[in-house]
Amino acid sequence: MIDRLILGRDRLIRQVATSRLDEPGSVLVGTDDSHFANSLRDAGVPVSVTDITSTDELATFEPPDIVMVIEQSNERLETVTDAANLAFPDAYLLSYNDSPSPDSDIPVAADVSSSAHQQVTEHIMSRLGEQGRRLRQLSRILRQIDKLAVVPHDNPDPDAIASAVGLRALAERFGCECTVCYYGEINHQENRAFVNVLALDLTELAPGEQLPESDGIALVDHSRAGINDQLPEETPIDIVIDHHPPRTPVDARYVDLRSDVGATSTLITEYLEQQGLPLDETVASALLFGIHVDTDRFKREVSTADFEAAATLVKTADMDALSRIESPNISGRTLDTVTRAYRNRTVVGPHVLAPVGLFSDRDALSQAADHLLTLDGIETTLVYGIMDDVIYLSARAQSDEVDIGETLRQAFEQVGSAGGHADMAGGQIPIGIIGEVDDEDDLAVEQSVEAVITDRYLDVIEGGPRPLKPSSFDRDSSYLISLPDEKPDDI
Repeated sequence: MIDRLILGRDRLIRQVATSRLDEPGSVLVGTDDSHFANSLRDAGVPVSVTDITSTDELATFEPPDIVMVIEQSNERLETVTDAANLAFPDAYLLSYNDSPSPDSDIPVAADVSSSAHQQVTEHIMSRLGEQGRRLRQLSRILRQIDKLAVVPHDNPDPDAIASAVGLRALAERFGCECTVCYYGEINHQENRAFVNVLALDLTELAPGEQLPESDGIALVDHSRAGINDQLPEETPIDIVIDHHPPRTPVDARYVDLRSDVGATSTLITEYLEQQGLPLDETVASALLFGIHVDTDRFKREVSTADFEAAATLVKTADMDALSRIESPNISGRTLDTVTRAYRNRTVVGPHVLAPVGLFSDRDALSQAADHLLTLDGIETTLVYGIMDDVIYLSARAQSDEVDIGETLRQAFEQVGSAGGHADMAGGQIPIGIIGEVDDEDDLAVEQSVEAVITDRYLDVIEGGPRPLKPSSFDRDSSYLISLPDEKPDDI
C-alpha cells in the first residue's frame, strides 16, 4: 500500500517527497510533467507520469493512505483535488497552494509564502505525523457513519458540551449527520448562560430515554457507556475522546485518551485545526470556554497544548459573548445550598466536610466546594447531599500532597462511583448503602449518611477516623424540610 501519494508539478514536491524518508510507509509522486518527473527520479524519488486531472487514471494507482495535492495554480489545484477525491474516497486528502482562492472550499495546508519552502514543508509534514494519523483514523470512521449521536457525560459541564459541539462540527465536514444529546440537567448558572448565549443546539434526554436514531455513538469527556451516563453498559461505542485517565480498558472502534492535556476541548480543537477548514465562531467560542473552565482559567493541570489551542481559538471566538457568560445571575436554589454548606461545615485539620441535606441542584455542590476552599488554612473540601435517593459528592483540593480524585475513588468506589482530577472530583452513592434506616425520618437518614461519608473519607485522607464536633444535623436541623418539587430551569 502507498503511504503518501503526492500529486502535482510544483517544485515544493521534491522537498515534501524527500522529507522524513526514515518514517515507515512508501512515497509515490504522480505528475503529468515529464521533465519534472525526470528531475525527481534523479533525486531518487519514485514517480509515475500520468494525467493527474483524470479520476480514471488516478484510480489505476494502488489506494494510498494520504493524498497530497501541491500546485501553484488555483485552477489546477481544484481540478486535481476533485479527481483525487473521487479516485480515493477513503484517503486523507491535503491540498496546498501558495495563494488559495477565497471561493475554494477544499482544505488547504496553510497560507504561507512559497519562498519559505522549509517552513511550508514542516507545516505539511506536521499534518502527517501523530496528529494527522489520528485525524485520518477518525475521519475513516466518520465517513462510515450516516447518523452519529454524540454523548457527553451526565449533567455536562462546558468542556463536555464544547467537545460534543466541536466533534459535531468535525463530523458534519465528513458528511455525517450528528446530534448532541445528554442526560441529566444543566443547572449551574454559568453553564446555562453558556448554552443560552451561544445558542448551542443540544438535545436533552429524559431518564431511560433512548438515543435518537443513529448508526454510530461517540462519547466525549468520559470513556465508558453506563459510567457517568445513562446508556446501557453493553452499548457499542464507535468513538471515544477524553482527557481523563481510564481506570479500565476502553472498548471502541476509535479511542483517543490523552490525560496530559487539561481539557477534552483541546483535543477537539487539534482535530479541527488539522482538518484545515475555517472555524465557526460559535464552535470556537464554545471550545475556548471549555478549555478556560476545565483548566480553571489556565491554572489547573494546564499544558502547552491547552495554550496553543486557546491561541488558535481566540482568533475566531466571540469574546464579548464569553464575557457575558462569565457574569450570570446566581439562582436562589444555588445560594441556599452554598449557605447550608457554610453553616454545616465541620473542620478536621486542613479538611472541610460539609453536608447540605436534601437538595435539588447538583452544580450547587461544586460551587459550595469551591467557596469553602477559600477559607484560611483549608486544603481540601468535601460537600455532599441527597437527591432522588442518591448521595452526591463534590470535592476540591489545593495541596500538592493530595490527589482528591484518587482519594474519593479509594473511599467510595466499593459503595458507588467516584473519582476525578487531582484537585477536583465527584461521586455518586446509592442511599441504600447506609443500611436499615427509617427512610421517612429525614434526620436519621441524614445523620447516617454523614457518619458513612465522614468515616470513609477521613479513613483515606487522614489515615483513619478523627474526632468530630457534634453532628452537623444536631446543631441545626431547621433545613430538613423537603424542598418543593421544582422543574429544572430551562436551558
